[in-house]
Amino acid sequence: MGLFNTGGKGKHMFYKTAAEIEMIRKSCHLVCQTLAEVGKILKPGVTGNDIDKLAEEFILDHGAKPAFKGYRGFSGTLCISFNEIVVHGIPTNREFKETDIISVDCGVEWDGFFGDAAFTFPMTGVDEKTMELLSITYRSLYKGIEKAVHGNRVGDISYAIQEYTNHQHGYGVVRELVGHGVGRSLHEDPEVPNFGKRGKGHLILEGLVIAIEPMINMGRQDVHQHDDGWTITTKDMKPSAHFEHTVAVKKREADILSDHSYILEAVKNNAALQTVLPKN
Repeated sequence: MGLFNTGGKGKHMFYKTAAEIEMIRKSCHLVCQTLAEVGKILKPGVTGNDIDKLAEEFILDHGAKPAFKGYRGFSGTLCISFNEIVVHGIPTNREFKETDIISVDCGVEWDGFFGDAAFTFPMTGVDEKTMELLSITYRSLYKGIEKAVHGNRVGDISYAIQEYTNHQHGYGVVRELVGHGVGRSLHEDPEVPNFGKRGKGHLILEGLVIAIEPMINMGRQDVHQHDDGWTITTKDMKPSAHFEHTVAVKKREADILSDHSYILEAVKNNAALQTVLPKN
């Protein structure tokens, strides 16, 4: 779940032990397995409430708790954001259409540790231009992850995402929402923006666990928050894409704790969905 950008100073960064990282990995895998269950049933006519109910039951059946439900009054297990909705969409009875892209963000708490991940699912009627946005946004996630190594700074992650999506491809990078630390709380320090300068920001060291989540608009970067206090849409009403991994900072390369392979396998076997892969 994207964190509202407060410009936080990151005074309380918690570094995890190897055992704690494995507990977070366990939670992240359950998140991705939940997203895979969603991916199995997505098709025109299915509603946000349908997949939210499925996700809640799946999480509870595994002995975990939905991390988002009740968080600051949020009503759903999932954030379900389609088309021009950037993030924090509240589940409703609106039926999905074959031209929709649907960002599904999920979090769980399992044995005291949180997991967080998101994936944007495209229906078969989604056009090539929008698929390009999804592929480039997905690739930017891995561009950011490549910089999540011991001794770098948050700005190195941020710049890698911005340089690829905005400087190279001209997309709008959302400023109002950012990635974040993950651990015994759903949102920890530091904030991880998708824009910034190389060599700036908080120093990141081995054992830090962060959620990296590009939120990229086809058009302008400007967004609007609805009166419900949650739903964020693009001001120009153009599509937005969102992908998220939770990673542990290591010395040579980041350790990706969430596993999108569960989701990609579900998508591959669902005739109502297109496969989105990172684009070089």
